[in-house]
Order: sequence, then C-alpha cells, then structure tokens
Amino acid sequence: MNATRKPLFLIQSRYNQWMNHKLYTVCEGIPDKRRKQDMGAFFRSIHGTLNHLLLGDRLWMGRFTGTAFPVESLDQELYCDFEELWQARTDTDETIAAWVESLEETDLDCIIAFKAVVTQQTHRFRLADALLHFFHHQTHHRGQVTTLLSQLGLDFGTTDMMWMPGIEITADGDSTNCTIPVGTVP
Repeated sequence: MNATRKPLFLIQSRYNQWMNHKLYTVCEGIPDKRRKQDMGAFFRSIHGTLNHLLLGDRLWMGRFTGTAFPVESLDQELYCDFEELWQARTDTDETIAAWVESLEETDLDCIIAFKAVVTQQTHRFRLADALLHFFHHQTHHRGQVTTLLSQLGLDFGTTDMMWMPGIEITADGDSTNCTIPVGTVP
C-alpha cells in the first residue's frame, strides 16, 4: 500500500490553529488575574498552560527545522501579557501550518536528533513519529485548558476534530482518496 501521511498532518495543523483560536477567544474574556490564578493544573494556571503550549511548539519546531529554541525550563513564561501571548501563538500556528505544508512525504522518514530539556539526553526519532507526538502534546494540554475553563463555568464549544469547519465530506464531495472501504451512505 502506498499510503501518504502528509494529509493527516495537514489536518492536525488545521485543527491546532482552529482550537487555539477558539480557546484564546474564550480566554480573552477572563480577567488577567483569574487567567493567571493557580488552579492546581500541572502548569498551574490557564495562562501557564497556554505559555507551556507555545514554548513546547517552538521547542519542537526548532528541533524539526534545525533552528534551536533555547529554553531554561518547560514552565518558563514566554509572555506575561495575554495579547502578546495570543499574537505569538497566532504567528507560531501560521509557521507550523506553512512548514507542514512544505513537507514532502519522504521528509517524514528523516531522522531528527535532539537533547531533551529535562533529561539532557540525546534522542533520535523519525520525523513522522515526532510530529505525531507534537500534535498529541498540543491536544493533551489544550484538554487541560478546557478543564480549567469548565471549572470557571465557561463554554468553549466543541473540541472534536470531526466538527472542525471544512473537514466533513459533503454529499457532492469527492471521496475517491479513501484508502479504506467506505460504507453506503443514503
């Protein structure tokens, strides 16, 4: 089978942008003091978790592109100001999307090597596997943010990728790219 993996990463990149925009839009309405309040999360607050997400994405993009993004710790605050954080998030999401778009299928089998921040040990992974982790890491921590938002009684809407605009095949859409049998749809 000659399956291509890149379309799956393109969808993950779109999902990343969609969800980040949704969450930042909700978080914008939270007073700064409340957004930074320690709520017992791993990165303490909503703001701390959003900072970690951005830090992690920049760290991984540095590993992917060979442009180091030095950090002191995984809970390092990159931006104290929410508007600056949101702008940096938006810029980073655009960078991620453009980079994923630029990938060739063969790039996904390349090996990347990097030194882990916590252990200071060098690790080697296929780019496809590291990229899959990258997007799962984002989803994991956005799940923590949605939990914190729920605790504040805030509605962040649907988070299911299947309901992301533009992903569903319409009745008149082309589904010829399917690689698995498709059931009959009335």
